[in-house]
Amino acid sequence: MSKQPILIFNQVSKRFTFDNDQPGSLLESLITQVRPEKRPQQQVQPGELWALRDVSFAVTPGESVGIIGRNGSGKSTLLKLASRIIQPTTGTVRVRGRVSALLELGAGFHPDLTGRENIFLNGSLLGLSRQEMEECYQDIVDFSELHNYIQMPVKHYSSGMYMRLGFSVAIHVKPDILIVDEILAVGDRAFQDKCIQRVHKMKQEGITVVMVTHNLESLRGLCSQAVWIEHGVMQAAGPTDDIVAQYLSHTYNRPIADVPGAVAGEPSFRRWGSRAIEITQVRFLNSEGQPSERFKTHDTVIMEMHYIAHEPVEDPAFGLAIFRADGVQINSPNILQAGGRMGLVQGAGVVRYRIEHLPLLAAEYKVTAAVYDQFVQRPLDHHDRAYLLHVIGGGSKEIEGVLAMPAVWEWEAVSG
Repeated sequence: MSKQPILIFNQVSKRFTFDNDQPGSLLESLITQVRPEKRPQQQVQPGELWALRDVSFAVTPGESVGIIGRNGSGKSTLLKLASRIIQPTTGTVRVRGRVSALLELGAGFHPDLTGRENIFLNGSLLGLSRQEMEECYQDIVDFSELHNYIQMPVKHYSSGMYMRLGFSVAIHVKPDILIVDEILAVGDRAFQDKCIQRVHKMKQEGITVVMVTHNLESLRGLCSQAVWIEHGVMQAAGPTDDIVAQYLSHTYNRPIADVPGAVAGEPSFRRWGSRAIEITQVRFLNSEGQPSERFKTHDTVIMEMHYIAHEPVEDPAFGLAIFRADGVQINSPNILQAGGRMGLVQGAGVVRYRIEHLPLLAAEYKVTAAVYDQFVQRPLDHHDRAYLLHVIGGGSKEIEGVLAMPAVWEWEAVSG
């Protein structure tokens, strides 16, 4: 197979312009008619948005490439440029071979035409003859499972039916490059699985696949290479596992807010308790005993609570609670549950909770630090979800869910 790139982006930038003075919706238009704004007479300057800036990468024949990045990063614009739906503002996009693209729902479909008529319309737009479309027509209908609706105008189709027909056409028109947006998220699970299996088969047949998805696990299963776009700028390109790890590290590596007590001694979190024992500082330490705010899955983490007892307290219960940023509670250990007894506590001291192999997957977590009486009934000092713990990518190949379970896969063949 030729190693000459089948798709090349060379310093590609794309700018969109828009009129800031134009009403953005029908409602705004009506409001303008009823209650026109009195504006000074001046020339209105159009706004502009650079969706992509100086993006360069190449795809070789038979490669499967995933485009990742947060919403609004320019991923869909990149796919439209690769599909030749739009042209770059600067730079060049070179494509060899036939491109079949599945982008927005209904793109390329005429709403007043039937499913059958749209199949032939799409084929002709891609340069296929009537005979070629006749040869693959039944395969398209069979894969889409729309036999009872194929003679119906597509304006009556649901979003799932649009996706079924669009994907079926895209994969049966003998493409050299298949381009797929997040469209596979639409429709029932069984058909999604069917589509993913077909993409795997097309990869095996040497068809180049370029896709956008927020499902990083699917991306790792489907794509050998990845391109990471952020705010229209390419951050990295390379093997999928490496790029996904970098992307996750960046996602959970945002600036951390100042710890409590930073402004005039006032905490920025909810706090309650008698203060018979006061928690004066909370730190996260790495395996070397050095303070750190960011850890990888399986790293050693030491959660350290400094305290001062303003009066003697017998067997206080120091504890922690870890929450994912969306509120899911991970655990809530305390020293008494572990069988620890501190005896009579007076003056200053420090309590440490050591996790040898952090099982948390990449995400942002909030940690509560607290100390209660020996019956865990009366709060002495409770810092509610006060401390941020960032777990970044790269420590585990697992990326979906909350925990990396310490387990081993085993298998054996069983004769009939």
